[in-house]
Amino acid sequence: MDFIAIIPARYASTRFPGKPLININGRIMVHNVYIQAKKVFDDVYVATDDGRIFDAVLKFGGKVVMTKRKHKSGTDRCSEAIKKIEVIENKKWDVVVNIQGDEPFIKTEQLLEIKKCFKQKKNQIATLVKPINNKDDIFNPNKPKVIINNKNEAIYFSRFSIPYLRGVSESKWVSKHLYYKHIGLYAYRTEVLHEITNLKQSSLELAESLEQLRWIENGYKIKVAFTEHESISIDTPKDLEKIKQVGLL
Repeated sequence: MDFIAIIPARYASTRFPGKPLININGRIMVHNVYIQAKKVFDDVYVATDDGRIFDAVLKFGGKVVMTKRKHKSGTDRCSEAIKKIEVIENKKWDVVVNIQGDEPFIKTEQLLEIKKCFKQKKNQIATLVKPINNKDDIFNPNKPKVIINNKNEAIYFSRFSIPYLRGVSESKWVSKHLYYKHIGLYAYRTEVLHEITNLKQSSLELAESLEQLRWIENGYKIKVAFTEHESISIDTPKDLEKIKQVGLL
């Protein structure tokens, strides 16, 4: 089975413009993500909408493709990118792995876990979850929670604290139930990637601002793999400062 990793990287982030080009331990951020991806995948591309990022990737010897600016998500950008890459390389891939361009510390173990999900032909989409071990994450709307079934498939994602533990003090929720938070790494069979990007936005997606709910509402299965590694994304300049404080920079 052939895998390709695509790293969506746009310049015009509202919270941190130009973040793919910030310096992380002597390299631009997207270069760090690229290096981690290459440890697991033979084929890696950056998908961008900006000439500065395009040129920077070429400069460090990476592969890159230009995509439209209108895309609302990395999933949409990956769909356009793989179509262009297939023409450039004259090759088809079975699975596209979407690695966020603001995850310079992503672990190879996480990439290997999501790759394993496609040993079963029935699996259409895969993502990662991590057990929550502190109360703050349960009640943080910026860290979506995931409900999974006994087949390790996601059945709902929410910014709210789910499930609700009736009759239990909120301070005890973390010790009374195993909560999972979503780690924003996706992989899709290529034909499924194109299908889900052609779906109209759904009511649950609009309510929670979580695109994966659109896929579930339309009957797609999302296989879940587990990780103990924390997701360390850089969304704002404050995130960069926090990472410096813990010694990662």
